[in-house]
Amino acid sequence: MRLRWACEEAGLAYTVESVPFEDRETNHLDRQPFGQIPFLTDGDVKIFESGACLLHLARKSEKLMPREPVAEAETAQWIFSALNSIEMVAVPWWFLEISGVKDNILTGWMEKRLGQLEDVLREREWLVADRFTAADLLMADVLRVPKVRAFGNRPVAEAYVTRVTDRPAFKKARADQLAHFAAGDARHGKK
Repeated sequence: MRLRWACEEAGLAYTVESVPFEDRETNHLDRQPFGQIPFLTDGDVKIFESGACLLHLARKSEKLMPREPVAEAETAQWIFSALNSIEMVAVPWWFLEISGVKDNILTGWMEKRLGQLEDVLREREWLVADRFTAADLLMADVLRVPKVRAFGNRPVAEAYVTRVTDRPAFKKARADQLAHFAAGDARHGKK
């Protein structure tokens, strides 16, 4: 979804292909050594990991990453921050939550990180350059997970996620992603 969304924002042509769920841990190791998705092919560039792929796409479009050196560096900084400072806490916290753990030991860390981000967002509408960038795309994508979004009282972050996901490119990418999943389910006889 992140890469589809980035391509929609930037107006980059793309195609989406599925990897069969069966044997998913071994059927595409030549493209992703851990058997995960996404991976990206762009001419001679063949890379994996959503952050690396997003950074590659951002470098192709000024809509996603400013060309001014300071703003470009700050965009990369916030892309990595979304992955390493927020998602790194949010994903394990979320997993423990849905697993039914009664005392989620990551709750304090989650509260701290999301509180720190709330403070940052209180001071600005966008993370970088006073406009939407790939950094906002990735940060909002991490924050839009329903359990994460519902965690605590963070009105500034909620307004930010709403603003970012209200963009036409997000709406189109999400609708196309859901249609892609539905088509795959239909091919496999799932409802």
